[in-house]
Amino acid sequence: MFTPPRTRRLAAFALTGALALAACAPANRISAAAGDEDAVTAFHHPGVVVGRSQLDTVRTRVRAGQEPWRTAYEKMRTSKYGSLDYTAHPADIVPCPPNAGPPSCLAEREDAIAAYTQALLWTVNGNEAHVRKAVEIMDGWSKVMKGHTEGNAGLQTAWAGSSWARAADIVHAGYPKWPGADVQRFKWMLRKAYLPAVTAKVPDYNGNWELAMTDAAIGIAVFVEDRDLFAESLARYRARVPAYFYLSSDGKLPKAPPGGTMNTPDKLAAYWFGQRTYADGLGQETCRNLMHIGYSLAASAHIAETAWQQGVDLYGPTAERLRAALEFHARYQLGEAAPPWLCGGKVERTMGPDVEVALNHLRNRMKLKLPETEKLAERQRPAGTDDLFVAWETLTHAENPGAKV
Repeated sequence: MFTPPRTRRLAAFALTGALALAACAPANRISAAAGDEDAVTAFHHPGVVVGRSQLDTVRTRVRAGQEPWRTAYEKMRTSKYGSLDYTAHPADIVPCPPNAGPPSCLAEREDAIAAYTQALLWTVNGNEAHVRKAVEIMDGWSKVMKGHTEGNAGLQTAWAGSSWARAADIVHAGYPKWPGADVQRFKWMLRKAYLPAVTAKVPDYNGNWELAMTDAAIGIAVFVEDRDLFAESLARYRARVPAYFYLSSDGKLPKAPPGGTMNTPDKLAAYWFGQRTYADGLGQETCRNLMHIGYSLAASAHIAETAWQQGVDLYGPTAERLRAALEFHARYQLGEAAPPWLCGGKVERTMGPDVEVALNHLRNRMKLKLPETEKLAERQRPAGTDDLFVAWETLTHAENPGAKV
């Protein structure tokens, strides 16, 4: 189903649960200009993509029966990932070849989403059985997992690792019954079996890879409280997002991914899947399909949102680029005909549930106008999961800016 990168070519609970999750909200918001990487002096938990005040809001809205959050919660609760009978399938080695994968490849991603789903259910309904299930799933994997192999290993590691970090951060922040030794074993698993892959240099790969990898890396950095890794993740976002989504202020050509070989007009055109006309919001993989653009929009938002929860504003410097990309692709996903200059007049409308996090920040915090993205989000609600690394974001982020900072 998923193709490998083409290098150098086209290339959330009862009152006790609420109190348990109490953690300081980010204090002073710091602009993430270069040189501010050391601004984070203390990590805030939970704070991987979703923060404490947002989880409080989700719980209040669901219990009050408000929409679309009530329906989004029910969709999550009744999914296979929300079942208390869910059975994990941990493995020591997960082989993930391109285009397909053995059962363990699918199982790892699903188990990570299930752990996150169970953690979210606990934060909303207070049923301790859900958080115990999340712990059961995570402990099962941390007892055996050693690594990933084959061509899609980096992307598989990114997708699963990002969900693991979100689940673990919520559980560890509010459930003291997760034994310390088991928490440390899970952290060790993330460091040894995930970080080497998601921090690898892949400048010539299709950009959704590095963005997904950075999504996992920054989430792991927050959970394990690794300042250096956090700073490295900020730097990768700053470098890759401008090289993935085009703005006319970049010049006649898109920015080349730093450290790579895509640095001539012909190489850039090939890397951008044959596209030679560049317009505000166009993405490196637009002419491949909108599915991969969706992955990149979601991953970019996850990275920036995690940084925001930790007191760093990655959104600000890239807000116009993200807004343009969201609006550009939402139009075509909604059905607007592609002009002849764009991908030969044909676009593949396969975007998943990928816009809620970015829309929440740009519209509800920054007060920017994104009419096409709003239409797309409303059409997709309640957004579920792509079964890869995006899950339940109508529930957690629709109209939910969180505490003021």
